Amino acid sequence: MKQEDVLTDQGFLASELEMAPPNTRETAFFHVIPAPLEATVSYGGGTGRGPAAILAASQQLEVWDGESVPARRGIYTHPAVDCSGEAAKPHIPPPSLERIRDVVADVAACGGFPVLLGGEHTVTYAALAALVARFGRFGVIQFDAHADLRDTYEGTPWSHACVMRRAVADLGLPLIQFGVRALCLEEVEAREQYGVRFHDAAELAAGGIPEIPRDFPERVYLSFDVDGLDPSIMPATGTPVPGGLGWYQALELAQMALRGRAAIGFDVVELAPVPGLHAADFTAARLTYALMGLVERAFVMGRSSCR
Repeated sequence: MKQEDVLTDQGFLASELEMAPPNTRETAFFHVIPAPLEATVSYGGGTGRGPAAILAASQQLEVWDGESVPARRGIYTHPAVDCSGEAAKPHIPPPSLERIRDVVADVAACGGFPVLLGGEHTVTYAALAALVARFGRFGVIQFDAHADLRDTYEGTPWSHACVMRRAVADLGLPLIQFGVRALCLEEVEAREQYGVRFHDAAELAAGGIPEIPRDFPERVYLSFDVDGLDPSIMPATGTPVPGGLGWYQALELAQMALRGRAAIGFDVVELAPVPGLHAADFTAARLTYALMGLVERAFVMGRSSCR
């Protein structure tokens, strides 16, 4: 895939925002970072086009999200990270991970809030590594159909199927998972080995919104693989699995996750756009803005501090 195929000159929600404070690189709170990595997809392809599709669909959003105006904090969209020419190489991380890490590190150092748009889920590792260097230990909250806890997959530890194994094993980060409904025996064992907490889709379908344990870190990073949503509302992803989260259920879980905690970043990953299927692109864009809204309202109410 050529880099020009995944770049866009549209900033997130640019149709509604003026390129002036608070929406400049120096003044914005939310920093959107497109990371169109597609190196290890293992079923359906297309994640390299995900960030551009989200940005394009965001032009149809309203600034009022139903409860507040997250954009009032300022939104700046960075140029897409160069992920061209990537190919999976055993035991060698894709070069773009370092480039993504550098952008996230710069945003965090300036007091901004990174919003990473994938691309395959591997991009999350780069954000986590940058934020560990900045903040030290924090918790990871994962929304996903898959556990992503394999040590290697298809010959590489840098597969999107291994990203949370890298988080818990290499970075030493606590992890809690929501919505998982496809995992292998190795991942079951990894959950026990690394103390991963989880509320799988079958449990959540039985009703109720579980609380995050009190001993989970106050600082948290949210990683939202769009296949965590049910394929009936998110069919445009490489590895869809039936029985996923509903829209309002997912947002309620995310709101609960932020309660009493300080979000330091989030990502939306694994959108694989299908030509003509605009609803899925818009759903991913709406999800991104909805998560901004949860962060913004938590910040305003003093329950979370991101700077």
